[in-house]
Formats: sequence, C-alpha cells, structure tokens
Amino acid sequence: MTEPSPGLTSGAVARRLGVAPTTLRSWDRRYGIGPAAHESGRHRRWTPGDIAVLQEMCRLTASGVPPAEAARAARAARSGAAPAALPTGEASTAPPAREQPLGDVRRELRGLGRAAVRLDSGAMDELLESVIARHGLVAAWEEVLAPALHAVGRKWETSEDRYVEVEHLLSWHVSTALRRVGAAGRTGPPEAGTPPVLLACVPNEQHTLPLEALAAGLAELGVPTLMFGAAVPPEALDQAVRRTGPAAVVLWAQARSTAHHPLARHVADASWGVRGARTRTAVLLAGPGWAGRTPGPGMLRPVGLRDALSLLHGLCAAARDGDGTAAPSGGP
Repeated sequence: MTEPSPGLTSGAVARRLGVAPTTLRSWDRRYGIGPAAHESGRHRRWTPGDIAVLQEMCRLTASGVPPAEAARAARAARSGAAPAALPTGEASTAPPAREQPLGDVRRELRGLGRAAVRLDSGAMDELLESVIARHGLVAAWEEVLAPALHAVGRKWETSEDRYVEVEHLLSWHVSTALRRVGAAGRTGPPEAGTPPVLLACVPNEQHTLPLEALAAGLAELGVPTLMFGAAVPPEALDQAVRRTGPAAVVLWAQARSTAHHPLARHVADASWGVRGARTRTAVLLAGPGWAGRTPGPGMLRPVGLRDALSLLHGLCAAARDGDGTAAPSGGP
C-alpha cells in the first residue's frame, strides 16, 4: 500500500546517493542529518529538501571534511543560517549536535599534530595507540587521524614546501598504527569460501593511507583483503581481478585528475567463471576524486570509512553465502 507521506524511503535515497542505508541512520543518530518531518509509527520519508542536505553532506565528506563539521554545514544550509567555518587544519571547538561522545578528541588531535611538528616518534606512537584503543578504528580515523593528516598537508601547501618531513613522518606512523590494527584483527584464516576484497589506488595515485585504514577495518570484521597499494597499472589490476574473483574491488582516487572512469567501468564489466554462469564484481569508487558523477551500474560510492566497511561486509557475506548481487553476464 502506498504511504500517504510524501518523499522517498531511506532505501531509495541510499540507492540514489550510492551509500548504505546504515549510513543514513548513523548520520541521523550522530549528527541530526535526518528527515525534517518524521511521523511516529510510519516509515521514514525524505523530501527533496532532506535529500539536498544529504547531498551536501556527501559532497563535504568526500572532499575530506570531518563528518561532524560537514553535518553542521549541511544543517546550516537547510535552515538558511550562515554555516560555521569548515576546518582548515584546526578542529572546531563547538560540539556537534546529537553526536555520541568521543572524549576529548580535539585535545588528542592537537597533541598528535604538535608531536608530529616536533618529530617526536615516541609521542606519536603513544597517542595513536591510545586514540585507536579508546575510540575504535573508525572514530579514531574520522575524528583524529584523517584531520591531523589533512592539517599537516595544508601546512605544507601554504608554507612554501616546509613541513614535508613532518607529513612524511606522521604518515609513516599512522600507516604503522593501522597495520598493527589489521594484524591484531586477523585472528585466523578467513572462513572457507569467502572471496577477498581487492584494494587498489588508480594509476598515478599515491595516497594509500585511506585504503590502509579500510584494510584494517576489514581485518577487524574478519574480511580477507588483497592490498595492492599505490598507482596500480590497469593491466595488473585486470589480471588480479580475473585471478582472484573478488567480492568487491575498491578503487581509491584522491583527486579528480587521477580518477580513472574507463578503468572503473572496465573492472565492473569484467567477468569470470563457466559459460552461462559468469560472475562480476562490485566496484566501490572511494575517495574525493570520484565526486560529482553518478556511479554507473555495478558501482557504489561509499561516503567515508564507516560506510565502506558496511557495504563491503554485506557484499562479502552475500558472496560467501552464494547470494551475489551481480546477475550472470550471459556473455560468451
């Protein structure tokens, strides 16, 4: 029966934006990014105005803005108020509406940045270990690690190539901390029949840390991964896909100049298996470089680490249980 309330369901909105429905629920619970009107006992319905707020939230988070700051700006746009200044290296001091408490992450963010500027390896290791243990990988990445890397990167860009050593050292220690999380999460061999998730940067893309964070999170979930790292040549990626039959392929692009849309289309169209029952893989377009274009068939665009983990966990479970989302190609 048709709902009398106007607007789209959460599932329809999630499909339109290329995000997981759990992400919409999380944004509403944590940041107040939900339907402006919600009648008790009825399914949630999203109006065009609500969807516009979500689109702004997606745009900001895809460009590297921390989720709490992006939510404040998106809500301000809906109300017509002047949005608060978005971070340019320093975290805001105002608490986000309806956000779950994360402790004094701003103090931890400042502490990590100062340790990096001092080139204090010991302090960075202690802070990174403490932040991840206290808040969990996803919150630590979104609220501390990624903002710290963003701030150091902006310092380098605006200081005539100073602080390069700071960025390199911080990146190394963040990478080391993420690998520790991944190693701790791998408590044994993956469940039989579970295909891996293939993680790769597109050609000419050198930024691997977001993929390393994703690999660590997947390890915590017990999802097997194959990490191919920076600037993977198209031919090598094609061979890896056909040899491993992955549950999903994640392609990272930091900038629009590196986003390789023909490659993404080629991977989404690749198939393997016996004639008449060939299989394709889902492709996740991760990173701000893919923003601004609607994902094609067989492609998803996750919004942040939490969304990517949710999508991949579901895809791997479906592939393991023999309930893949892609239909047989029917080709030769």
